[in-house]
Amino acid sequence: MNGKKHSETGTFSPDGMRAEILNPFVHKLELDNTYDKIRTAIFTVILLPFRVIVICYLIVTAWFLACIGLYGLSEEDLRKKPMTGWRRSLKPLICFIGKMSYLAGGMAISIRGRQASRKEAPILVIAPHSSFLDSCIVYATRMSSVIVRKESMDNYVGKLINYTQPVYVWRDDPNSRQNTIKEIIERATSKEDWPQVLIFPEGTCTNRSCLITFKPGGFYPGVPVQPVTIRYPNARDTVTWTWEGPGALKLLWLTLTQVHSSCEIEFLPVYYPSEDEKRDPKLYARNVRDVMAKALGVPVLDYTYDDCRLIARAKQLGIPCASAIREISELRAQLGLDRSHLEVHLASEGLKGKKKWLNKEEFAQRLGVPYDINSQRLFDIFVQNSSGLVNFADYILCAMFLSLPHAPLSHILSCTFRLYDETHTGFIKCDTFEEIAIRVLGLCREDAQNTFRQVDLDEKGYITYEEFIKFAKEKNEYAFLFVSDNSFKPKTKPKVQ
Repeated sequence: MNGKKHSETGTFSPDGMRAEILNPFVHKLELDNTYDKIRTAIFTVILLPFRVIVICYLIVTAWFLACIGLYGLSEEDLRKKPMTGWRRSLKPLICFIGKMSYLAGGMAISIRGRQASRKEAPILVIAPHSSFLDSCIVYATRMSSVIVRKESMDNYVGKLINYTQPVYVWRDDPNSRQNTIKEIIERATSKEDWPQVLIFPEGTCTNRSCLITFKPGGFYPGVPVQPVTIRYPNARDTVTWTWEGPGALKLLWLTLTQVHSSCEIEFLPVYYPSEDEKRDPKLYARNVRDVMAKALGVPVLDYTYDDCRLIARAKQLGIPCASAIREISELRAQLGLDRSHLEVHLASEGLKGKKKWLNKEEFAQRLGVPYDINSQRLFDIFVQNSSGLVNFADYILCAMFLSLPHAPLSHILSCTFRLYDETHTGFIKCDTFEEIAIRVLGLCREDAQNTFRQVDLDEKGYITYEEFIKFAKEKNEYAFLFVSDNSFKPKTKPKVQ
């Protein structure tokens, strides 16, 4: 399996088989021992500056060549017809410089198999997508056309991306998806000598532990595609960039301070669709994914980009076990909890003197489900390692988040006040409000304390839900609480004065 064990969190395959696999959106990376820390520190001083200087020189050189090649061409010209003549002849040179920039950073790119011609396969399907360093595939495929958001072009690498004659995605255009698919179809079926279209069908980065759902956009043309796999067979995985894990700068720093890294690109045989697959792009996408998963030796999992958004939303709000929200949803469905609405009822009642901390048998009994492998897995996600018990209020809050996706967040907040009110009086003290604010409002402890003091103007030592809501309605930073669509995501956490 390509990809290390980054997380203890697993899930089930959609066919019901007990195939426990890893959460694809989590990557853990730490310098484990003193030797690694000392070596990284030394290479940061003596190796990193040299590599950065050389890489910058090569990138600027490639950018300069791209500027020359694009001189006199508008974006409309790039979308209207493929490059020819001397402009096209610059591509191999730019690709060579691009590969050299990776080599200067200590990463050797090896290629297996043969890249098919555009006539054989107008579309290249790349997976798994796990890193910003996957951009090396552009150079390895002789600058195939990428699919890129138009707003991503407003930076210094825009010229290099433009040189691939990309398919633009206009985020603000409500018809963007249909227009993108239409342009892919036109490119793939054109008689002109366009570059091959390069697609990452997963649509987001994973940790390579599995292949998630392939978007069908690149399969609508119904033409043959060539699957291409990317592996990073390194002792330390410093390239994986997921929703939960190290940031891009840390990964780049750790990669550039490795003595040597490697990337393996493999061109698989061209996949020719059947008539059924031509009629059903989703079927075509699933079957190509199966072929690539078999070549990689990894399972498949029906996660999507929307699942990433859900996880990001849950993390932003501080919902317990946010990174495992997709697995929790699956397990609740298998236990029938998503249909019973039992958790919503329990949330509306609060704990009312019931035990807060439960063992695995008590947890299943409280939910009215059998104690089996599914309830055990659900328990394991929420268990506190120090005690071996689950805070039942944490679970109910997470279940509420999943059960009422379109309800105003204020409704979930009202249930949270009841769940974490251990006195069952409706009077919430500062330490309890901190716990609530961290879990539902995404506040840090200091901001939660400041908010409590602003609500508790009489210095009673407690506040009520009604008092907080009255305060929140007067503050623009809490407007997101009253939006009747839980997919709304504020750009920043509330700033407390």
